[in-house]
Amino acid sequence: MIDEKNNTIFFIASPINATQRYLYKTKLDGKGKLERVTPSVMPGTHAYYISPNGVYARHTYQSVSIPPLAEWMNLSTGNPLTMEGSITNQLGKVRPQKNQTEFFKIKTEDGIEMDGWMRKPNNFDATKKYPVVFYVYGEPASQTVKDTYGIDRNFLYHGDIAEDGYISISVENRGAPAPKGREWRKSIFKNIGILNIRDQAMAAKKILEWSFIDKDRVAVYGWSGGGSSTLNLMFQYPEIYKTGIAIAAVGNQLTYDNVYQERYMGSPLKSKEAYIKGSPINHVEGLKGDLLYIHGTGDDNVHYQNAEMLINELVKHQKVFQLMSYPNRTHSISEGAGTSQHLSLTYTKFLREHCPPGAK
Repeated sequence: MIDEKNNTIFFIASPINATQRYLYKTKLDGKGKLERVTPSVMPGTHAYYISPNGVYARHTYQSVSIPPLAEWMNLSTGNPLTMEGSITNQLGKVRPQKNQTEFFKIKTEDGIEMDGWMRKPNNFDATKKYPVVFYVYGEPASQTVKDTYGIDRNFLYHGDIAEDGYISISVENRGAPAPKGREWRKSIFKNIGILNIRDQAMAAKKILEWSFIDKDRVAVYGWSGGGSSTLNLMFQYPEIYKTGIAIAAVGNQLTYDNVYQERYMGSPLKSKEAYIKGSPINHVEGLKGDLLYIHGTGDDNVHYQNAEMLINELVKHQKVFQLMSYPNRTHSISEGAGTSQHLSLTYTKFLREHCPPGAK
């Protein structure tokens, strides 16, 4: 937000921790110092909806352990309009989440430092080994590692995944819209399905060195771009990932919509080789683990053509897998009585059968 009258520009940034968001301001003419507006006593993710005159703002705050809270505030003074409606007052009534999720950093053998979060099982015993379930998106449209409420929730699992004995993890590869600078963001150009997949795999490789991780029980799942990443990880790095559940995935980048694909991969007329190299359909011969592929036949985003092309390649290479097609469901696979519940049961049954829960 630009306040020309007071020669001030407000912007969201996080110079120290890329999983969080804070409001900063500085002089519009470039002569002022950088000032943090958000109070340092509220670590997490903040958003501000500022009035046109720059005087008032709707301020929201959340973290992995604190649900979203909101207040109206006077931006010029930094004070809430009322103490009763302030975030500070609301925080006193919030109960911290049980089994606090941990954030961590991990450096791959390529020298790439990545942020991640981990939720350990209830009654975790560091002397034992547990199965790990990686949640992945991996594409440049979204983040999975943010200090926000519910980021650690596996909405597909039927039951309590921590109570059942799984370690849940997500790591953030290059290209994700994290505040890590230009090179981090733009490195994925013409590299979807290549650079992001290697980053994910190399991070997982390091994580598998942890003493409490069972290398034989490693699962990965994702939806849409995360489904594509899941396929590529299962196909390109079968020595790491033993079980995969890919939902509504883009199997062939040459069939996806140009508004998205050309923005991050360039024109297929000029970079067709990158499209081919980054598409899961061209790596199916690497599959060794257990794969569940799920797609709605009425998907208006990732057309079902993607699924049929991928299935044909899997059949061609004699790769045995499981398929669940949902008739006339769109990209959300939510239409129709019982659909969401059925998807959850299907996901959970496959995961528990092929990546059994619990300590060993």
